[in-house]
Amino acid sequence: DKKGRLIMVTDETKNNIIIYDRSGKLITTWGNDFPGGHGLTLFDEGGEEVLFICDPNTGRVVKTTLDGKPIMELPNPKTINVYESTQNYSPTETAVGPNGDIYVADGYGSQFILQFSAKGEFIRKFGGPGNEDSNFSTAHGVCVDARDKNNITLICTSRGHNSFKGFTLDGKYLSTLFLPGAFVCRAVIDDENIYAGVCWSRLRYLEQTNNSGFVTILDGKDKVNDKGSIPKIL
Repeated sequence: DKKGRLIMVTDETKNNIIIYDRSGKLITTWGNDFPGGHGLTLFDEGGEEVLFICDPNTGRVVKTTLDGKPIMELPNPKTINVYESTQNYSPTETAVGPNGDIYVADGYGSQFILQFSAKGEFIRKFGGPGNEDSNFSTAHGVCVDARDKNNITLICTSRGHNSFKGFTLDGKYLSTLFLPGAFVCRAVIDDENIYAGVCWSRLRYLEQTNNSGFVTILDGKDKVNDKGSIPKIL
């Protein structure tokens, strides 16, 4: 955050949020309402920083202050007739657009990206399960890509497809960036690079290999930024 603190989300309801200084010293903890605490987004809202917390276990996306005061909770798509009663909703990550719109990745649920206004009003959903270009398989993460200030887009994870998929801010499919064998999580952008955790590698056809995660870094041309070496399997 602006104070240089490191903020972590956990699925332990004794301390859903843990805040450290840069040396790793514990500063404070709070939160006991998110048994599946998973996605965490820090956003500067007109000079005031806020958090968006996803809980796929309870189907909640909650906006809070940095000290844990709830500000807003996004509606569950089932309660506003956006999902059928049989569709699962298990949100895993959020991103906030330049106009304040909130994008929710339903990565453990029905594989849509849902777009809400800054006030929490539903706008649209896009994606859904399948193998077409615009579909997702584990829509685990969503990220706003503002590297080109004149063409701000979304990077959406399709982990089961080993890829990132690009969309416009209003949900139109643009392109797919394939990362063969890499079950990627959310994209994180710093300067021109994209950083992503990889939960597993696929070392054999259609198989996830245990204990095979790594971090991949893509440069401004969306190429693996490793100077030609093979990423080390941790």
